Amino acid sequence: MIGGGLAGLSAAAALSSAGFRVETFEARPFLGGRATSFPLSPSDDGSELIDNCQHVLLRCCVNLLDFYARLGVADRIRFYRDFYFIEPGGRVSTLRRGGLPAPLHFTGSFARMRCLGLGDKLAIARGLLALRRERTRRQDLDRISMLDWLREKRQTTRAIERFWGQVLVSAVNEDLGRMAACHGFQVFWLGFLARADAYEMGVPAIPLGELYRAELWQASHVTLRLRCPVERIDSDGILAGGGRHTADYYICALPFERAGAVGLEAPAFEHSPITGIHLWFDRAVTDLPHATLLDRTIQWMFNKSEGRYLQLVVSASRKLAAMSRAEIIALATAELGEFLPGARGAVIEKAHVIKEMRATFSAAPGTEALRPAAATARANLFLAGDWTRSGWPATMEGAVRSGYLAAEAVAAASGRPARFLLPDIARTGVA
Repeated sequence: MIGGGLAGLSAAAALSSAGFRVETFEARPFLGGRATSFPLSPSDDGSELIDNCQHVLLRCCVNLLDFYARLGVADRIRFYRDFYFIEPGGRVSTLRRGGLPAPLHFTGSFARMRCLGLGDKLAIARGLLALRRERTRRQDLDRISMLDWLREKRQTTRAIERFWGQVLVSAVNEDLGRMAACHGFQVFWLGFLARADAYEMGVPAIPLGELYRAELWQASHVTLRLRCPVERIDSDGILAGGGRHTADYYICALPFERAGAVGLEAPAFEHSPITGIHLWFDRAVTDLPHATLLDRTIQWMFNKSEGRYLQLVVSASRKLAAMSRAEIIALATAELGEFLPGARGAVIEKAHVIKEMRATFSAAPGTEALRPAAATARANLFLAGDWTRSGWPATMEGAVRSGYLAAEAVAAASGRPARFLLPDIARTGVA
């Protein structure tokens, strides 16, 4: 296994459960790839761990939840039923499911959302009905942008900015005008319409890296080789750690931009960045567990510790790329004060900014057809990664799905076929 991110780890866990012995090579001293944690002060042994960016999941992420269950950490995910939308000025609207069955389960709270006007709500309802009707009928959803589709459906500006965009930009990590409509359809169908509880948001209660720390693998058939980057993949095996290693089968779970460096070909996708901003205040500034922030640069706020430590997230954050750390902190502080009155007089004790310039591939129109399947031209070499043809956008669920698909391909090639991939909730027959 080449790469210790979610794709490689999920493939390793699946194959180990089927009796395969797996050797995993990871260049860094920790696991998790882009969904991991590291010490805030690396030189301090007692430094607190922070996530590179807040990663969340929905209940519709069934394969990611299965992977957590394999590692025995599924109980470390805390799920929330309420979504909070805050307008500048501090007014809060809450979206939660009611007693009606899907897809009508949001009817009551949606009607009460004060951040949207009546015209916005009627447009959104019309759009959701069209999405449900067209998702299996239209053949051009990979060729047009989500913004094109929304305009075609006469969505209001406020509906696009405060509802569609607020959900989708964070879920797919791309602007609506750059996002293929097929990905927007998938997020709303699986996350909001297919099942009443599918939208519930899971937030890890421990640092991301702790979800797959090395000790969790001790009872498995997986050997971890950390700080051991793979230099080359060829017909004779791999070069890593100054030596050659061979196996019956190989899975390359590296990011697409790393494939060329080890001798493989991959599409030259564009990247879409994410910026995480960590702020520690001298007092509690909110009692909300999380919130999406409307009409500003900062899109999400997560309460990491007692309202004093907040993590802010900006997805598709190209506009922040050229800004300095101080400029980003100043922007975040100013905007946060517009939403949280308690933040206006609070003192920032420390702050940290993480720019993930290669966070995901850009899910642009026309991209889906370029994503490779797990199999390659070599009978014993397979691909995994959120950029491969997983059936999902570049998310943690997409990464795990790719790992499971690669594991199934290995199992089939070995003559010991096995199924690891769980079907999407909309295909299980559960309403």
